[in-house]
Amino acid sequence: MVHPASERGVRIVASPFAKKLSKDLKLELASVVGSGPMGRIVGKDVEAAAAAVLSNGVPESRKPVAQSAPAKVSGTPGIELGCVVPFTTMQGAVSRNMVESLTVPTFRVGYTISTDALDHLYKKIKSKGVTMTALLAKATALALVKHPVVNSSCRDGKSFTYNSSINIAVAVAICGGLITPILQDADKQLQPHEYSTGTFSLSNLGMFGVDCFDAILPPGTGAIMAVGASQPTVVATKDGRIGMKSQMQVNVTADHRVIEGADLASFLRTLAKNIEDPKDLTF
Repeated sequence: MVHPASERGVRIVASPFAKKLSKDLKLELASVVGSGPMGRIVGKDVEAAAAAVLSNGVPESRKPVAQSAPAKVSGTPGIELGCVVPFTTMQGAVSRNMVESLTVPTFRVGYTISTDALDHLYKKIKSKGVTMTALLAKATALALVKHPVVNSSCRDGKSFTYNSSINIAVAVAICGGLITPILQDADKQLQPHEYSTGTFSLSNLGMFGVDCFDAILPPGTGAIMAVGASQPTVVATKDGRIGMKSQMQVNVTADHRVIEGADLASFLRTLAKNIEDPKDLTF
């Protein structure tokens, strides 16, 4: 059952992430019905309200600029081919961050990891609400504990910081942009805080069947890891025979001012051990 987030004269009750999202999407919170405890508005309520607005008509900020030639309608409803569409506030913010990231000298390292044990663990605990991305974030955080330089960051071009906390930023695509909710202190718990400052980023397109890709480094972080899909693969066994294993490809993009190739290689070896023997991922 859902409740209004506020009555007349009473302040609107909403999570920090919901407030941030409503501001980015230019959506009035007063028009959103909350589904959280005591009618509190959470992120999914704002997303649902924004989707409802889009289905009833394109908002002013997204209306195409008028063209002299007749518009061509694409196969996707609501899109006119050949028109010019200005960025939303969120798209503008993403654009500025991406341009800023181009000023950082980066390099990339790939690694193949067997996932049979992780897949087995996930099947056992997914009914409890634990996602594969959360397990990957936990495995990553435990590896970062042993390799703090990969969790470091350089913001002024003159020095870098060994961050005291491990906060995994997980890239999430929403309507009109990309946000990165944080798994704060991810080496200690799986429960996500809604918004904070990430020290390491994780982008998982494996759920969409993508087997390999590179991610752009977000400004202010030392590294981001791109996770591909787990695929059945023919491999040679230890006794020289042919066998089958599920394997996934991960590619890490890192700030080369701070992190060296050997640092990433050591980090990825530890990550592979955590995933291939996932006994420490739940407790």
